[in-house]
Formats: sequence, structure tokens, C-alpha cells
Amino acid sequence: MEAEKWGRRIRAYRKLKGFTQESFSKELGVSVSILGEIERGNRLPAVDFIEKIARSLKVSIEELEPKE
Repeated sequence: MEAEKWGRRIRAYRKLKGFTQESFSKELGVSVSILGEIERGNRLPAVDFIEKIARSLKVSIEELEPKE
């Protein structure tokens, strides 16, 4: 459940910032399949990876964090 919420937020911000899955996965240094798993909620990203995502999207972790 938590992974799904993170995934939806990450996908929404990625699209808002104009990244494709391919371009964003290159920016993060991961495969498209790993990014896809995170966005679909099949994989919960580690804290350090969430920090990297937030930096790449130029948002705070608080903005990225799922809301209840």
C-alpha cells in the first residue's frame, strides 16, 4: 500500500516535470524496469533513492511524500 502511494506521487511529479520514464531512469542511473516497478507500487524505494528522486525533480521530500 505504501509503495503504491509513493509510486503514484513519483510518477505524477515525473510527468509534471516533463520526464519520460526512459529519460528519468537515465537521470537516476537505474533501468526503466526498476523505475516502472517503483511507479506501479511493486517496489518501495529506499530513503537514499527517494532523496535522489527529489533532487532530480527539484522538489522536497515532503512534497514527494504521499499524503494520507
